Amino acid sequence: MNGRTGGPGAVPGPSGDPTAVARLVDGLMRTVPDYPGPGIQFRDITPLLADGDAFAQVVAALADHAHGPVDLVAGMEARGFLLAAPVAVALGAGVVPVRKAGKLPGPVASRSYALEYGSAAVEVQPFTVPDGARVLVIDDVLATGGTAAATVELLESCGATVVGLSFLVELEGLGGRAMLPGRYVDALLTLP
Repeated sequence: MNGRTGGPGAVPGPSGDPTAVARLVDGLMRTVPDYPGPGIQFRDITPLLADGDAFAQVVAALADHAHGPVDLVAGMEARGFLLAAPVAVALGAGVVPVRKAGKLPGPVASRSYALEYGSAAVEVQPFTVPDGARVLVIDDVLATGGTAAATVELLESCGATVVGLSFLVELEGLGGRAMLPGRYVDALLTLP
């Protein structure tokens, strides 16, 4: 159902107001306790994506928050893909998927990063990132910041200039912003 026309759980549209955009995201995002494991509060954006009007408003807000001109929008796997593509279209930019290791055919550039118990890596096809390209990085949630920091390092190793990072939600208590010192970081909704 459309969030503005009064369906179940309807949330008023933002009308360009950052506080209203935050309420829109908060009102349509679902928190799923203990998923995918005990103690984790999963932030499910599926209801927001399913509401065409709300999704369009969020895409417009993310595009409006772009810091300067943008040549490419990089979406982090996997929900970041769903946000990056329409934001890229709104900005007249290209889109680049930043994938988990082993998901792209070569050649790829890769950057590893530490997890609580082990490590992971993100990859991009370097030929899709022209030297000097101004890149906006997008994802759904900024949590601990490890994936975002690795994505920035990866894109810059390909010759890009990362002009900012935009998220639907920042989980402030997990300290992800500290992993991105000196970066323009924006979130439509900040939660403790």
